[in-house]
Amino acid sequence: MLKIISWNIRQGGGQRVAQICKELVESRADIIHLSEYRNNASGIQIRTNLLRAGYRYQHVGQAARDDNSTAIFSKIPSDAYHHPSGDPVYQHNIISNKFDAFVLYGMYLPHKKKHTLFDYLLDVLSEDVPAILVGDFNTGINGVDQKGSSFWYTDKLIALGKQGYKDAFRIIHGDVREYSWYSHQGNGYRYDHTYIHEDLIPVIRSCYYLHEWRENKLSDHSPMVIELGQVS
Repeated sequence: MLKIISWNIRQGGGQRVAQICKELVESRADIIHLSEYRNNASGIQIRTNLLRAGYRYQHVGQAARDDNSTAIFSKIPSDAYHHPSGDPVYQHNIISNKFDAFVLYGMYLPHKKKHTLFDYLLDVLSEDVPAILVGDFNTGINGVDQKGSSFWYTDKLIALGKQGYKDAFRIIHGDVREYSWYSHQGNGYRYDHTYIHEDLIPVIRSCYYLHEWRENKLSDHSPMVIELGQVS
């Protein structure tokens, strides 16, 4: 079984870093993706703790020290890639690792800001190697991933679907209402996603959120987990 966790840790983790690392290590994930990772002292602490736990393959963006970016930590060897041409402003918000069976894109997409990262992905996703897209997309399907219709870029998620990339959570759970982030007014939004190429759907074993991590105030986002296994 291959286990991938993707989590927005909120502004680099701050004073929560030690407990964040503890939960990540105890999760026994094979691959970890973090949104709102920062290349500062908190980031160094995360990298050091995960290295000690066996995450030897570490890939972080080249963002300024206090900018929110993205990072991938893996126990499995892979080839790492940056994507600076994805957007002229948000050059470090997508990174990817190429494993034997798929490419993993780790993403932290801006909230309600104009960017070209979705268009870039739609252009570069290869038809030869299936991909998995994980992270804080800061959007969803209006009327489905929130009650209202305030999401930007819903059309881009629909375009991903037409290109063969499916919402792994919906494959498992259908139309269930479940959210990964809540506003101060108590409104729920499913910002955090895993989109997987349809060729990989047969190996999905589970896809779920760890809401208790958010409820315990380790972050304001719930982590998403996807588990993959052999075709039975």
